[in-house]
Amino acid sequence: MNILILGSGGREHALAWAIKQNPKCDRLIVAPGNAGIAMLAECADLDPCDGPAVVTFAEANAVDFVVIGPEAPLAAGVADDLRGAGILCFGPSAKAAQLEASKSFTKEICDASGAPTAAYAHFTEADAAKAYIKEQGAPIVVKADGLAAGKGVIVAMTEADALAAIDDMFSGEFGAAGAEVVIEEFMTGEEASWFVLCDGENVLPVGTAQDHKRVGEGDTGPNTGGMGAYSPAPVMTDAVTQKAMDEIIKPTVAEMAKRGMPYQGVLYAGFMIENGQPRLVEYNARFGDPECQVLMMRLGAQALDLLLACAKGELDKAQANWADDHAMTVVLAADGYPGAYEKGSEIKGLDALPEDSFNMVFHAGTKESDGKILANGGRVLNVTARGNSLKDAQKRAYEMVDQIDWPEGFCRRDIGWRAL
Repeated sequence: MNILILGSGGREHALAWAIKQNPKCDRLIVAPGNAGIAMLAECADLDPCDGPAVVTFAEANAVDFVVIGPEAPLAAGVADDLRGAGILCFGPSAKAAQLEASKSFTKEICDASGAPTAAYAHFTEADAAKAYIKEQGAPIVVKADGLAAGKGVIVAMTEADALAAIDDMFSGEFGAAGAEVVIEEFMTGEEASWFVLCDGENVLPVGTAQDHKRVGEGDTGPNTGGMGAYSPAPVMTDAVTQKAMDEIIKPTVAEMAKRGMPYQGVLYAGFMIENGQPRLVEYNARFGDPECQVLMMRLGAQALDLLLACAKGELDKAQANWADDHAMTVVLAADGYPGAYEKGSEIKGLDALPEDSFNMVFHAGTKESDGKILANGGRVLNVTARGNSLKDAQKRAYEMVDQIDWPEGFCRRDIGWRAL
C-alpha cells in the first residue's frame, strides 16, 4: 500500500514509525513532516489543511490510505474531501470533529447522552462570563471554545486569575478559538486519557495513558501541549474503563450516529477520576501528543491494521494485542516554552542514540540544515522508551535524555511521578 500521513509533529513521527514496520506499507509519505520523519519516510511540501490539494496529491501519487494526524485538517473537513473522492481515510468528518473543535458542542452531546462531566456555562460576551465567575467563585476552569493547540484551558485557582483569563480570551490571546468560552466547575481527582477507535458504530479501545500538562515539576506552572506521558495509566482500572465505556463512550458514539454525524477515527477521551468514577474532561478527535508516542511504542506494526479496520468499518473483527509492558516519553522543549522561545539552535548527540522497538527519539519540532538537526518549535523532541516496568521505561528514557547535547532545551525530570 501507498500511505500518506498528514502532519509534522511527534505524533506523526510515531505514527510513521509504527506504520513503516507493517509489511502492508510499501511507500510512506508524510506531509509536511520534519527532520526525524525524513529519516524513515518521504516528506512532501503540502498544506495538510488544504483538502482539494491533499486529494490531488493523493490521486497523483496513487495513495491507498490517508492518516490524518492533527486536529486542524479534521476541523477543516479534509477527511470529508478524501472520502468524497473515494480515498480511504482515517479521521472523523468536520461535523464529527466538533467533539474537539467546539467545547460547547461536546457539552451538548454529554447533556443529550447523559455522560457524566463537569457542570458548565457557555458565553459569547466577556461581561456575562465575568459575572458568572464572580457568582461561582474559584477554583474554576475557563476554556476557549475552539481549537487552541492544546493551550486554551486555564485552571484558575483564584477569581482574579479566572477574570484575567476571560480578558485574554476575548482580547484575542487564542485567536478565533477564544471568541466564545466555556466555564466549568473545577473537578478534583486524577486525570487519565483513553484512546478508543470508532468506525461509526463499533468501538475498540487501543490504550490508556497519562499526560503531564504543566510545564514544571510536580505539575506546577502554566499549561503546555504536554511535557511527557506514560502508558498504561494505573488509575484506568478494568472497573473504571468499563464504567467509562458504558456511561461515556458508547452513549457519545450512539448520539453522534443519531445526529447523522457518525464518528469514524480515534476518540481521545480525557477523564477526571475520583473514587472510581470517571467524568469527561474533554474529547479530542485525534491521537494525543505526546500520548501517541507511548501508544505507538507499545502497539508497533499492528497500529496500521487497526487504523485500516477502523477506516473500513471493520472494527468488530479487529483486536489490539498488548504486550504486558510500559512506555514513557519525555518531552524536550525550547527554553522559554510555553512562552516565547527561540528557534534555530543545534541539537547534537542524536546519532549515538539507539533506535529500536525499546528506544526511540521522535522529532516534534525539528528541521535539518546542512546536515545539522535544528530546533524548530516549542516542543522539539520526544525521548521515548519501553520497559518491563514503568520504572524501567523511565530509567531508559532519562538515560537517553542525558546523552542529548542541547543547552537551549529543557525537560521535566519527574515524568511518571504519579504512578511511581
